[in-house]
Amino acid sequence: MPLTLPTLLTLSRIVAIPVIVALFYLPISPACANLLATVLFILFAVTDWLDGYLARRMGLTSAFGAFLDPVADKFLVCATLLLLVHLQRIDVFVALIIIGREIAISALREWMAQIGATKSVAVHMIGKVKTTVQMVAIPFLLFDAALLGVIHTRPLGQILLWIAAILTIWSMVFYMRKAAHAIKAQLGH
Repeated sequence: MPLTLPTLLTLSRIVAIPVIVALFYLPISPACANLLATVLFILFAVTDWLDGYLARRMGLTSAFGAFLDPVADKFLVCATLLLLVHLQRIDVFVALIIIGREIAISALREWMAQIGATKSVAVHMIGKVKTTVQMVAIPFLLFDAALLGVIHTRPLGQILLWIAAILTIWSMVFYMRKAAHAIKAQLGH
């Protein structure tokens, strides 16, 4: 498997995790750590769009890339959520909702793939909206300061993350309902 530019961009999201976490353990000011973590998270989150675009544009799509892309996204989001729990910027409950859903839907997709029913759990717009809201909320929570001296980003980020959690539950119910027929057929009901 050759390492293409899109694959390297996807892998960069996994490599970003220890870098973002390490910022909060370096002997730098909390404000500096917040700013650097925010900038890095945004840069690496943009690679989620860029790697797919480049893979399609350059004709470099692959089964490995299709597998690795959502894994890298989930690692980055889940690790950052755990960091935000550690920093006491979000409630552990919201992190558990989001991380639990990611595990459940990943397992569901794996099962559906094994029984040949992957189309029943194909990515839907509700999942994309959920991901977008998460990716907007997390930088606000990492920045954790007044934006342009006016609005403090933590409360805004917390509200957005709770919206993402609601969308998370909604999308999980949506995917479970879509897969219900295949599950019933597999269980012999």
